Amino acid sequence: MATVETKGATLHYESYGSGPAVLFAHGRGGNTLSWWQQVPVFASRYRVIVFDHRGFGRSRCDAAHFTCDHFHDDIMAILDAEAIDRASLVCQSMGGWGGLKAAVTYPTRISALVLCNTPGGLDTPLANAAIEYLASGAIKPGTGQLGETFIGTDPAGAHLCRQISALNSNFPKPVLRLTRARTVRREELRDYAVPTLLLTSPEDRLFPPPVIEEVAGLIPGARLVRTPNAGHSTYFEAPQAFNDTVLAFLDEVVGGGREA
Repeated sequence: MATVETKGATLHYESYGSGPAVLFAHGRGGNTLSWWQQVPVFASRYRVIVFDHRGFGRSRCDAAHFTCDHFHDDIMAILDAEAIDRASLVCQSMGGWGGLKAAVTYPTRISALVLCNTPGGLDTPLANAAIEYLASGAIKPGTGQLGETFIGTDPAGAHLCRQISALNSNFPKPVLRLTRARTVRREELRDYAVPTLLLTSPEDRLFPPPVIEEVAGLIPGARLVRTPNAGHSTYFEAPQAFNDTVLAFLDEVVGGGREA
């Protein structure tokens, strides 16, 4: 476990394994603990970095700097602290706001990008409408994180997911404002060349498949994979499918070490 100071925040992060670096960026309901089903699997092939976004989990942030405008530079601060020249980014929901912006701003530092159930802060009609729908309070906070199939079949897992989210208790400002920002304009993607994979799932109430399909169609060369019987948190609800899909992509475009 380690920390790094950056732009009004102290970020907590952890490193596991060895090989090409893969940094995981959690969503609004998560923190480092959210990736418990990914860290041991990915660390057998890659160097895995997990961290708490500013104001989440064990990271701290002053009120003036509690904004997603710093997310991409937070990623760079962690990579710099660990002397990592290039890394792949796996970003869930809110984490995509930093991931896509990092790929646009620092393309030579990003080997690959995986956007999981997230529009990544891209300014598009359907993404904007989905964000405003969330801001209206139409979906009660904390109820859209998981799909109905998972809630019905794995109540213990649903309880664990809610407990992990409950550890985020130090927000200096209302957290919803983070994802109302549009951090990437479509014209910024004109020369985009970072290998990118997007994941979507049919039971995602926050960013339904049409939102992610629209985003995928605007990112040059992006691939889209649909995970069945899952909601907004595919990494948590369908970890085997999620891990297999993301590892296959990273192994192809980056090339991780193989288990003996």
